[in-house]
Amino acid sequence: MAGKISSLLDPSRIALDVKSTQRTAALNEISKLLTTHPAVSNFDGFYRELLARDRLETTCIGHGVSLPHARTEHVKSIALAVGRSSATITCGDHPDEQIRLVFMLGTPKTNPADYLAVVSSLCKILKHEINRTAFLTAATPEEFIAAVVAAEECLAPPIPA
Repeated sequence: MAGKISSLLDPSRIALDVKSTQRTAALNEISKLLTTHPAVSNFDGFYRELLARDRLETTCIGHGVSLPHARTEHVKSIALAVGRSSATITCGDHPDEQIRLVFMLGTPKTNPADYLAVVSSLCKILKHEINRTAFLTAATPEEFIAAVVAAEECLAPPIPA
């Protein structure tokens, strides 16, 4: 991993208008953004494992955000897709927990440190309401990426003089 979430983002893998309001349908819609990702060697295998992992335990982390993910041999390096819904999506078996932002990760089984670094960075960024608001109001995928870059800059330690 290059160290930043923004380095994993591509405008073609950011859907700012997810139509599905049912969890599995929304995951399917967002996952399709990864069908041509160069890191995904077997999309069907990745998607099956993503759904299996999502059924084990909720991937909702609160504040209207979900981090569905799969650590799998079907992914050669970290792949990230983002979906945003104007409506809410019910999170798993918890009808009171609604999401609007989905950060979908595919990571290789061989490198858990990079996976943990990505999840940690996402959680640090997403815990701040100002960042979530910027992600929810970005008009284009490029603006979304710019908002992620700005959030990362706020988290970066100051450069010593």
